[in-house]
Amino acid sequence: MTMDEFLGHFGDLLEMPAGQLRAEDKLADLDEWNSMAMVGFIAFADAELGKTLSPRLFATCSTVGDLAKLAGVSV
Repeated sequence: MTMDEFLGHFGDLLEMPAGQLRAEDKLADLDEWNSMAMVGFIAFADAELGKTLSPRLFATCSTVGDLAKLAGVSV
């Protein structure tokens, strides 16, 4: 999956308008990033990317790009 594809899927998960999300966006600045979105992201990473993620791994992520790296997306 490319970064652009990831941003599209992640934006859909957060219910954000297409093209609004960028890799450098800070997660703390996204009102849509909450515990429910985290659960959705874990499910997305498992189903679409074949990655099993633990919630504790999110502590190392501060940007959308960090989440992409965590999920194994080429940045």
